[in-house]
Amino acid sequence: MRRVLLLVAVAVTLISCTRKPTFDVVLRNGLICDGSGSPCSPGGVAITGDRIAKTGDVSVDRGRIDIDVHGQVIAPGFINLMSAPDGLFADGHGLSDLLQGVTLEIFGEGESMGPLTDQMRAEALSQQGDIKYDITWHTLDEGLETLVRHGVSPNIASFIGAATPRVNVLGRANRAPTPAELDRMRDLTAKAMQDGALGVASALIYQPGNYAQTDELVALAQVAARYKGIYISHIRNEGDHEMDAIDELITIARRAQIPAEIYHLKVAGEANWSHLPEVIQKIEVARAQGLAITADMYTYTAGATGLDAAMPPWVQEGGLEAWRKRLRDPVIRKRVRREMASSDKYDNLLHAAGTPEHVLLVGFKSEALKPLTGKTLGEVARMRHATPEETAMDLVIEDDSRVETVYFLMSEDNIRKQIVLPWVSFASDADPEGVDGVFLQFSAHPRTFGNFARVYARYVRDERLLTVAEAVRKMTSLPASNLGIANRGLLRPGFFADITVFDPATIQDHATFEKPRQTATGVSEVLVNGALVVHSGEHMGAKPGRVVRRDRS
Repeated sequence: MRRVLLLVAVAVTLISCTRKPTFDVVLRNGLICDGSGSPCSPGGVAITGDRIAKTGDVSVDRGRIDIDVHGQVIAPGFINLMSAPDGLFADGHGLSDLLQGVTLEIFGEGESMGPLTDQMRAEALSQQGDIKYDITWHTLDEGLETLVRHGVSPNIASFIGAATPRVNVLGRANRAPTPAELDRMRDLTAKAMQDGALGVASALIYQPGNYAQTDELVALAQVAARYKGIYISHIRNEGDHEMDAIDELITIARRAQIPAEIYHLKVAGEANWSHLPEVIQKIEVARAQGLAITADMYTYTAGATGLDAAMPPWVQEGGLEAWRKRLRDPVIRKRVRREMASSDKYDNLLHAAGTPEHVLLVGFKSEALKPLTGKTLGEVARMRHATPEETAMDLVIEDDSRVETVYFLMSEDNIRKQIVLPWVSFASDADPEGVDGVFLQFSAHPRTFGNFARVYARYVRDERLLTVAEAVRKMTSLPASNLGIANRGLLRPGFFADITVFDPATIQDHATFEKPRQTATGVSEVLVNGALVVHSGEHMGAKPGRVVRRDRS
């Protein structure tokens, strides 16, 4: 009922006009932060259809929907560089991100919605957890369009995951492709790029992505470069061997002659925290040499992935069932336990966390294991009178999943140093989610509900590390430019009307690791393609989201 009343308020009460409206929407009496990084200035925005018609002085203009924002910031809608589609299939409203001002979700880290074989579709269906939906498509473009037909509030876009054409052609075999197989992988990549994929994305700590060697990644990146795409990567190591992993990304960028971005830039493991200046220097030297190297980040000291990130890659070869089968072998278990406890030969997040008390279990498929949600790996190990390594192996076997996990890995001081870098934008590394229904069956990382609001609340308002204008640039025009997305990311006449209105004095994240499913406050209005999706801080129920494709010009 409240939503109906709000709709009436927007349609009737706000149109207190003395003359016939000349625009569909007018936002007036705001502070325009246009996304360029230039100082914010008083004014408003007028919208016709799905496009911005006018910015600046709108005092004599009237809109069919006419909203006085009372001095709040009017900004382009924010772009989430690293998201995923599952949450939107469950609930297309995307509440967690929309209430932070996010209007574009980017998918595809490592593996993407296509191109899929029938076997890949069956495997994906078998591995779904609490969120279930039918997979009826084969190509990436078909998958994105299916989601839009399902109904989504934000816009969506995607990379082609580098592992997806690999599995399409090779299955989950851990070997290099033959020349003919690589040609097929390149053809699949070209088709996705022709359909508007943003580029090629790799996730090189996970199987099967970590089976790909540098030459294979260069070959796929060269295809993306032909279509003016980018290469983006969860690099092969974010801890003890991070410098080597960044060297690989720079090598790929140089050889493929392509812009490249590092997903969720971090330095993992307390022993490595002091290396951040070297990481920054390596990237900035490459930039000075003419390479377009950028990065994104989230604003928390913990990452979220699965127990697969605690185990050596070799034990996971062949997929989940093969992995679980090996973990039942006593001889293999002994070797895995030894490597989990001490090995630095892979990006071992259990080792980087330093203690099993820094490993939080947040998502299980099995109803029998769901009571363990929110406990640490150390707690569960003590309950079971087992070592943390044995407990992790047993949980994967019992849950028939990788088990969703949060690892506390990073330094708050390093977050502060990264956040001011002019070439760093933001990504939640999380699905958009809701606060009820199926979402109550599992926990979440607080970045799901707070990553973007936290930038303004903590690092702009409280710590004054960034100006509002610069924070807006890092969430809008910077990622749009890096990704080759045309006519979004700036408040300009002719650009799509993806717009966020927020109060920099009150915007606040509320999600915590103990209570992560708490929505942010302080964002009053959000428009997607000119449609009012959030009004007075309430989601209106509209689902005007579209597929956004890379600029083909």
